[in-house]
Amino acid sequence: MSLRPTASRSETDERAPAGLGFDCLIGNSAAHRAAMENARLVAGSARTTVLLVGETGTGKELFARGIHYGGATADGPFVAVNCAAIPETLLEGELFGHEKGAFTGAHARKQGLFELAAAGTLFLDEIHQLPVALQPKLLRALESRLIRPLGGQRELAVHCRIIAATNVALDEAVARAEFRPDLYYRLNVFHVDIPALRERGDDVELLATSFLREIALDQGGPPKLLAPDALDALRAHDWPGNVRELRNVIERAVILGGSEGVIRARHLMIQRRTLRSGLGEGESIGEIVLSRGGTTLAEIEVEAARL
Repeated sequence: MSLRPTASRSETDERAPAGLGFDCLIGNSAAHRAAMENARLVAGSARTTVLLVGETGTGKELFARGIHYGGATADGPFVAVNCAAIPETLLEGELFGHEKGAFTGAHARKQGLFELAAAGTLFLDEIHQLPVALQPKLLRALESRLIRPLGGQRELAVHCRIIAATNVALDEAVARAEFRPDLYYRLNVFHVDIPALRERGDDVELLATSFLREIALDQGGPPKLLAPDALDALRAHDWPGNVRELRNVIERAVILGGSEGVIRARHLMIQRRTLRSGLGEGESIGEIVLSRGGTTLAEIEVEAARL
């Protein structure tokens, strides 16, 4: 999974950037292929609302971009917004826009993200973080395909696909009265489950190799190889941070490996235990094993001192 720079509020792509689309979603596991098949099926339906569900770091935005660029909306813009990244007081104006004079400081009309995504896709990440006060307004936009900018006297037609993503079980949020049931059902028209990396078997090796090639292109020179003990460590880890964590581990390993052309287990610094598990009897901090290869904190300190 390639990571994009994070925009402070929203991001708009007018055309497909290189390396984005279904081709950049790497994996051969059955779980990954099933998610890809569902994403490809819905890509051709420009008006169908899609709900992507997966843990943090599984690549939900890449799937959203794949659906956009691989289907009927490919010629339109891709507009992404994180519902948790914008203060509640500003989010309504960001989504629906505002007219001149709608509030203090509104010196000119501003298009909202729904308008900016016209003929394309509006991607609502972390939809479970959408404030309760805005949920009925989003529901109306989905049902009627109409929006009203802040301070506006007339409604505007909406012509974009909506893809929402969450890392929580929305049905449970509904049960806790944190999310409107009618909005949940309206978003969940087409559901795509994105598997965790621990469920994807040998995809870990495929992704790690791809990241090594990607880093080599950025830095110049041939990509580094993975030693057998490094592969064992990668396969043994349960990857709570999923593909994003794997990408970070590989990038760090390339740096720690210095001029070596091979990544070894000691370069990965993968924690095999969590801090919550505590220390074993008679075990010191420096003796905690960080990878299947047997590297300890003390050994890592020595390795780092050599760089």
